[in-house]
Amino acid sequence: MKDGYEDQGKNARSKDSEEFAEERSITSRQRARSQLNSDVDEFLAGGGAISEVDPEVTADPPRKPQPKYGSRPI
Repeated sequence: MKDGYEDQGKNARSKDSEEFAEERSITSRQRARSQLNSDVDEFLAGGGAISEVDPEVTADPPRKPQPKYGSRPI
């Protein structure tokens, strides 16, 4: 038995593949890689540096919980 969600998902997938087929082709990926490589080379040539960050490092360090009980006005 088919439900509406299954049919809807198939239609969405086929629509995506039609609209974005060029984005997923091998040639488009090769173009994206070559563009990325040229951008990185340009960045490094301009004096930029690439540093590796440890996986456990986050941009937002954990904060101490703030007590909020009773903080709203009545």
